[in-house]
Amino acid sequence: MVSDRQARRLMKELGGGIGLSGAALRSSMSENTARRYRTGELPSQRKKPRTYRTRRDPFALVWPEIEALLESAPGLEAVTIFETLVQRPDTSFTEGQIRTLQRRIRRWRAKAGPDREVMFAQEHRPGEYSQSDFTDMNELGITIGGEPFDHLFHHFVLPYSNWETGGICFSESFEALIAGLQGALWELGRAAHYHRTDNLSAATHELSDGGRAFNDRYTGALRHYGIVPDKNTSRSPSGLVSLCLIKSAQAQGGDGAAARFHRDRSTRPRNFQTYLARNR
Repeated sequence: MVSDRQARRLMKELGGGIGLSGAALRSSMSENTARRYRTGELPSQRKKPRTYRTRRDPFALVWPEIEALLESAPGLEAVTIFETLVQRPDTSFTEGQIRTLQRRIRRWRAKAGPDREVMFAQEHRPGEYSQSDFTDMNELGITIGGEPFDHLFHHFVLPYSNWETGGICFSESFEALIAGLQGALWELGRAAHYHRTDNLSAATHELSDGGRAFNDRYTGALRHYGIVPDKNTSRSPSGLVSLCLIKSAQAQGGDGAAARFHRDRSTRPRNFQTYLARNR
């Protein structure tokens, strides 16, 4: 088989004025072979993709059964199916055929398998974020002395390390939110740069345009610990919103104004032009 390297050497020798037989000899190929490649076409360019099988499909007879299994249990691995087939007395599969089955199942899943779940990777950085939320615990049916114990649980977590703590509370009040946050920070011994919550009424208030913004009590409590408040948004991913705001700020007022606009998110107006006018 002639390689691309040999064909290039042939063309180089022919281009240098060497005759076909001498160029073929220097390229380690016969003169007849050299005639096929003297046009400059490489061996790899002459190959055409194969559209036919070179051997009989060993799984053709049992494929309807395999397909039915995959449709009923899409998560089945090819190894599991193959091990089941090998144990059957009416088959004669060998260990070397498992790769063939894996390729066949992979092609089936690409064409006829269930849709894959779309996932967006989240990148967490150490010390950047902490998060907290309330969970209603009444569905657990906890009782004390035979009496129902109705309560909530304040859950605090660091997304990067999954360090977490929490405590019992009885309402989603401002006092319960700050007590839970404060207890977590004292236990942790330090604070992340941002703290994220839902649009809790204890931390936010409704705006005239229908949105929500952090209230002064909440921002003041977080400022005491050097934390910047952040919240989830139901309108669009918060990361995308923040990115758009920052890019708008950089384009209109420079990096310094962008940093202030991002930092003062709890008190800033929704329009960056208004923010610039107020802070020039």
